[in-house]
Amino acid sequence: MLRFEARDKALDILRNDSVIHTLCDSENGVFPVSVGRGENSYSMNHGTFKIKEKIIEKLPCTVTAVTAEEGSAAISLKTVNGTEAKMLLTADGDRVRFDFEGFEDFNRMWVRLPAEEDEYIYGSGELFSEFNIRGKNVNVWVAEHINAVQIAKKLVKQVFGLRDSTRKQPFEKYETYYAQPTFISSRKYFLHSLTTARSEFDLTAANVHTVKFDEIAPFYIGFADTFEDLMTSLTDIVGRQPELPDWVYDGQIIASQGGTGDYDAAIRTSEEYNLHMNGIWIQDWEGRRVTAAGKQLYWNWEWDSELYPGLDERIRENNAKGIRTLGYINPFLAVEKPLYKEASEKGYCVKDKDGKDYLVTITTFPASMVDLTNPDAWNWLKNIIKKNMIEFGLSGWMADFGEYLPTDCVLYSGENPELVHNTWPARWAQLNREAVEESGKLGEIMFYTRAGFSNTPQYSTMMWCGDNHTDFSIDFGLPSVIPAMLCLTCCGFGLSHSDIGGYTSFFNLKRSEELYMRWCEMNAFTPLMRGHEGLNPD
Repeated sequence: MLRFEARDKALDILRNDSVIHTLCDSENGVFPVSVGRGENSYSMNHGTFKIKEKIIEKLPCTVTAVTAEEGSAAISLKTVNGTEAKMLLTADGDRVRFDFEGFEDFNRMWVRLPAEEDEYIYGSGELFSEFNIRGKNVNVWVAEHINAVQIAKKLVKQVFGLRDSTRKQPFEKYETYYAQPTFISSRKYFLHSLTTARSEFDLTAANVHTVKFDEIAPFYIGFADTFEDLMTSLTDIVGRQPELPDWVYDGQIIASQGGTGDYDAAIRTSEEYNLHMNGIWIQDWEGRRVTAAGKQLYWNWEWDSELYPGLDERIRENNAKGIRTLGYINPFLAVEKPLYKEASEKGYCVKDKDGKDYLVTITTFPASMVDLTNPDAWNWLKNIIKKNMIEFGLSGWMADFGEYLPTDCVLYSGENPELVHNTWPARWAQLNREAVEESGKLGEIMFYTRAGFSNTPQYSTMMWCGDNHTDFSIDFGLPSVIPAMLCLTCCGFGLSHSDIGGYTSFFNLKRSEELYMRWCEMNAFTPLMRGHEGLNPD
């Protein structure tokens, strides 16, 4: 248990009656918290963000007074320009919550924590090239993991025979689907912020970690004797996934697309070769869109009975044989289809600054986003999942995307989209979770998400590692899945998997038999085995 003791202008934090940290002005008279003001400008292209920041001011703080009781404390602070504020500390078991009063005119905060040279740091979301992020400067912002420029450079290398199976991209160029302002230390403590804004972790110095938040928000620091206890404490805050349905463990989910004929053929093949099939995943149940990028989907969340005639009967028949059918959904709408027309007429789409539906380009086509801050739009989309997917008989689905909310959009709620952007995938997971729970199907239905933020662990039932390349490259291929899953676990999300064989494939980036077999072997040791036919199944 933690408690506090005040002495002069210092505060000791004690655990089991031993001082584990002292908060006070340092030798140069500066407290380890600074505040300031700044502005960000964002440019988004296909889910990839270029962010430019202008720091208007950064003001160190000093201590003017300290008070403490057994489980709470207050540190009075004063900035160099005379602003007076308070840091309020509350002990919660082996965690300390830090709150602030008086910094309402600021939107930047820097917190410095002592570091040791041989310390390791893990977390910040889902990272595909690194596990230990000590020595890195990490940008905590939800985005596409693999952007078009990176893919183009990779393909140019491959066209000219330049293999990059062991070469890593510069870390500062990385983005990730799942970002979270959390890290855990090999010294057995964690930091987790309640901010929804962009954060930065500067872990490059030998003796100090500096974290910057783009808003003034509470944060936690938790301590434990074991990493298991540390993760229990962290997941008390961010939440935990429910148990997966039993059927998930009874075999592998086979991927199929192309229509009822392909669906039937996949099941016959699986039965012929005794593949222990527990499910069949058909991502194009709502229709197929062929683009320059490959075989993609029509984002209209209704059964395409022309592509899949008799699917409703097939689902019932295969359920009786213990073979579940899974589908696909995301928070976008295809502008050519009926559901978009209905949503647009009802004002359910995210708007641009001119009041028009904000259309975002996805690979080669535009799409509209359902405004998850609009309660009517929320319930409309949730009821579509209930009726068109759950009542239809689907036992699960890929709940894709969540990374694309533009920072220059206009939301129904009037909220600042810069502060909402990171939360979008968590809201999307929550909507899916509510649909499942309200249908009385939690424990029977599983959905898996790609993107995430701090609240995702309490809503999503499963993660998957996104659009990996169909190769052995360190950054984007099979090896990248391993640190990604470990990083997710260090953020409190313990249930994850990847597409067997990868996804991104075109030109000479093609899946080999060896790659598929190695991926299958690896996924035998993850909570879920599920294949994917890839971006270009033909």
